[in-house]
Amino acid sequence: MNTPSRVICKGAEYFFLAVLCFCMGDAAARLAERWPADTLPADQPSIPSASDMRIPEASVYGTRISDTPIPYTQITDTSASDTRISAAVSGSGDSSVSGDSSAVPASADGNWGLSFQEEGKPPVANASADYLAQFDAFYARQTDEKVLYLTFDAGYENGNTEAILDALKKHKAPAAFFVVGNYIETAPELVKRMVSEGHIVGNHTYHHPDMSSISTEESFSRELTDLETLFEQTTGQPMKKYYRPPQGKYSESNLKMAQSLGYKTFFWSLAYVDWYQDNQPSHEEAYKKLLGRIHPGAVVLLHSTSKTNAEILDSLLTKWEEMGYRFASLDELAASAQGAGHFTDS
Repeated sequence: MNTPSRVICKGAEYFFLAVLCFCMGDAAARLAERWPADTLPADQPSIPSASDMRIPEASVYGTRISDTPIPYTQITDTSASDTRISAAVSGSGDSSVSGDSSAVPASADGNWGLSFQEEGKPPVANASADYLAQFDAFYARQTDEKVLYLTFDAGYENGNTEAILDALKKHKAPAAFFVVGNYIETAPELVKRMVSEGHIVGNHTYHHPDMSSISTEESFSRELTDLETLFEQTTGQPMKKYYRPPQGKYSESNLKMAQSLGYKTFFWSLAYVDWYQDNQPSHEEAYKKLLGRIHPGAVVLLHSTSKTNAEILDSLLTKWEEMGYRFASLDELAASAQGAGHFTDS
């Protein structure tokens, strides 16, 4: 083919591509006009933009809705940030736990967050103890005793839980594992081991959604009750009605709905950035956060997916014991709150 002919062909190709792009853009605009995002039902996600579809830098969990496998991500846990948490994130505990947390305004909606102001002292949360106590929820125990409560969020299994269970068994330390549906489906033997060794298995919802975006009691209840059913089918035991909101996201209506289902909601008073599989903290970084920020009555949140946690837990528990701490079950925390009149009977 001679040069003029090639030029004409190339020009035709570019013209065709330009027309195709214009038509696609026009179709997308018409679709957006017909179904704007703000007309979608409250419980349905909006149509994602191109930027929304980018895979975030976070650990991806696999889960299942019906029979269709989908990925979901664990959004950055702002409560574990090294910087002071703004009032945009929310959480709480007993007023005396955080010193003067009665001065911290209650937040009816938001993300769980903490401000660590002094080593060895309870953090300040952005909702008061009295506010959360209305809904059978808290994040630490009101006490001067050196007691702490170990909890693990378990969204999927990547080979680290066994070492964690071994360390807990060695130290006779009870823990609570907040699991999702995918975890029970893919690691049933580990779930059975948790139960047989005396640990609590709590409800982290079936699909790990943003529960604060769920407005209907039916949809909220399904996320919890479906997991209860799967747990009982797997272990032969009813699930403990202890609930942890995925990503720490919640709303006041969520707290009320959980309470109406007989659940106690457990946040936390100590965590650190441990969930990025490809960017795990060093042992030294983990010790600095977890030893420096431990405090009486702490509810500690760790992720069972963390290689660092699996490697240091035995040593970490030893160091906490050397600091004078003992390990207790969330059952003890719930009983102490019940005795103090903070919780309703469920």
